[in-house]
Amino acid sequence: MSSILRPLVLSLLIFSSFCLSSQDIHFTQFYMSPLNLNPAMTGVMNCKTRMIANYRNQWAAVLAANAYNTYSVSYDQKIPVGREDYFGIGGSLWGDVAGESRFGTTQGRVSFSYSKKMAGYRKKASYLVIGADAALSNRSISAADLRWPSQITSTGWDPTMGVDELAGIDKDFLYPDLAAGLLWFSVIDDNTNWYLGAAIHHLNSPDVSFLGQKVSLYSRYTVHAGVQFELQRKISLLPFAVFMAQGPHRTFNGGANLRFAMGPSRTSNQSWEIGTWYRLGQRSNPEKGENAVSLHSDAIILSSRFNYENFGIGFSYDINVSSLRQASAANGAFEFSLVYNICGPENRGVYCPRF
Repeated sequence: MSSILRPLVLSLLIFSSFCLSSQDIHFTQFYMSPLNLNPAMTGVMNCKTRMIANYRNQWAAVLAANAYNTYSVSYDQKIPVGREDYFGIGGSLWGDVAGESRFGTTQGRVSFSYSKKMAGYRKKASYLVIGADAALSNRSISAADLRWPSQITSTGWDPTMGVDELAGIDKDFLYPDLAAGLLWFSVIDDNTNWYLGAAIHHLNSPDVSFLGQKVSLYSRYTVHAGVQFELQRKISLLPFAVFMAQGPHRTFNGGANLRFAMGPSRTSNQSWEIGTWYRLGQRSNPEKGENAVSLHSDAIILSSRFNYENFGIGFSYDINVSSLRQASAANGAFEFSLVYNICGPENRGVYCPRF
């Protein structure tokens, strides 16, 4: 792209990001980022306390130093209530930044859940979980490195000319955000379980406009599910899937991991996982009409995870198969996740799915 066209296109993209309701952050390893996925997953774990860190880098092959960088850290724990139920409490912090404008969002969140036993006994049970969270978000941009059409001359970009087209706008503001969710899980035995969850984020449709015009953030609807069952001794299959809808955007991510138990028994938390995933998206298709949309392949994903006692380490790589692969050379995104659990004796015998 020429030195003159590139700033023009960049300016158009910047204004588009300010004026449109954008999609939320997402992690390929959604099963290792539970509080970002559904507030009802707060405190749903086999141990008492859980700490998680996630990092995602996307489009580095296209945007280089201006690639999308997303990080998240979270803490949650479960507290026994009565003889069989649990209360979950947690907190998380995530941030996302991209582009020459350093267009970014940072959010701090407090999450709560209540797990009610619906059926079963000590080692075989079904639970209904209801959760909610409240967050405060910050959205910001930096105009220092932006280039505007009025700064383009016959010899290229001249930062001493033209005007700052973002002058007078609020480049840094806060807004509240609310979410709620439900989760049902059933544990059959130590190596067989399933779960189904749903959540709604941005219940309050916060205003996220930089330009003084009210632009409400679309509510995001999420449905997710997972199963674990043994194929043979010490080898389990774990299919997962998630579907998200936000305004005109739709995305589906589904696949499965094979878990190979490495410890002295099938129930010890020493294992290695490898899996393959596929992400499908939806985009506008003006060739078929003003409001027409079409499905498109986004990425094929390779994932791996290693669990040793209280630690879990996950890595995934997105191979881009969309039309952008001509520019990205099929490079999409890589993710790294780290989980640390603090356990201790559990006298009530409740076992949860291994997320």
